[in-house]
Amino acid sequence: MSNIGSSGKAVGGELEEKIDLTPETDAKLEQSATLAKSGQVREALAILAALEKRCRTGNDVPNLVRVCEASLQYCKDAGDIELLLTTLQTLTTRRSQKTQAVSAMVHKATPWCVVDQFTPITVSTEEEKAARNKLVEALRGIADGKLFLEGELARLTRALAIIKEQEGDIAGAADVLQEVHVETYGSLSKREKVEFILEQMRLTLGKKDFVRAAIVAGKVARKHLQEENMEEHKVKYFTLLAENHRHDKDAFALAKDYHAIYSTPHILQDEEKWKDALKSTLVFLALSPYSNEQQDMLNRIKEDSNLEKLPSFETTVQLLLKKEIISYPMAQQQELESLPSFCEGGEDLTKFWHEMFHRRIIQHNVRVIAMYYKRIHGARLAQLLNLDIIRLEKELSIMVSDGSVYAKIDRPKDIVRFSPPKSSEAVLSDWSSDIDKLLHLVETTTHLINKEKMTK
Repeated sequence: MSNIGSSGKAVGGELEEKIDLTPETDAKLEQSATLAKSGQVREALAILAALEKRCRTGNDVPNLVRVCEASLQYCKDAGDIELLLTTLQTLTTRRSQKTQAVSAMVHKATPWCVVDQFTPITVSTEEEKAARNKLVEALRGIADGKLFLEGELARLTRALAIIKEQEGDIAGAADVLQEVHVETYGSLSKREKVEFILEQMRLTLGKKDFVRAAIVAGKVARKHLQEENMEEHKVKYFTLLAENHRHDKDAFALAKDYHAIYSTPHILQDEEKWKDALKSTLVFLALSPYSNEQQDMLNRIKEDSNLEKLPSFETTVQLLLKKEIISYPMAQQQELESLPSFCEGGEDLTKFWHEMFHRRIIQHNVRVIAMYYKRIHGARLAQLLNLDIIRLEKELSIMVSDGSVYAKIDRPKDIVRFSPPKSSEAVLSDWSSDIDKLLHLVETTTHLINKEKMTK
């Protein structure tokens, strides 16, 4: 073999021999193109196959890429999908095939089945559809396991998921996306990763796998959603998260989801959208169990100037924060329960929220009464709460079980005690404290009397 155009032989493994085959490549490409145009595609591929081996073993990467791309183009122009798939598979699995060549072939063939990175091309016949789907599957198989093609693998997987979803196979689309752990890919931008994970969430929720959806949601860092160019993704993320929390019947999580949507800048600029988000936030806060976090969130929203534009909801917040008994149903009850977010999820869930609303009002009233009464007759307590005795005992039992209030019911005497019994040490400590206060008052009074006598 002549050394013309060669970079020299390898010495000690430090330098691979490289041969420049540009003149021969130009001639063979021209010859094969003529054959391909005349319909002799296989003869053209045979010529390029021998040239591909010379370029590959001679480390002539630029010409190798040209040869591989030309081979694929001839198959595409001939409209022979099976030949295209065979050629693609053969060239990408050659021994010691260059990564540049494999990457170039994937990039060359991808636009033939996918546009705009992950949108499958539109097809009009079943044959075209089958050809497109086979090519997507083949390209995914080539990209799988190759770090330099992980971005292409993610996009092709998303395209395949879209195809399956269009065919009505939601579970299959979700399973395909789950195979790709896009959060570990370094070649994708932060935005692409978030978009991919949001698609995973949407499809997982679509097949009603709520446990998996919660796991997938945890892959998104909340701080990334606060960036300026991520507002739309933030709204979509918390909308999907709200769907998952609605299934779990987690009212406080729903309140935080809607508040996150409400606090998004472009939502605040649209009056209709921010009103819907703020209304939903307040309704689910009212449905949330009593806690320091819930009370803190109510107080923060109370200071929001936008709340003044929603008088019914402002009144609700004030009632929930006051230490006063709330009558049920409230005057604005119908308006609160007519929100789309309240009714979303089906009739059974709407009924559950309706019953929960009543329970939260009862629990609020019990806490208020426990502040002012150490003990009270059960009949009087039922009258204040507008409940029958059986429902009263049930609600008190629930509150005692979750530790939100202390109560003891003496049924024979019909007395409810809200003050816990004190130990002998606590009684003695209180007595000692009272004696100290009394002695201090006596001493202060004596001092003032003596002072008054001395001034006279």
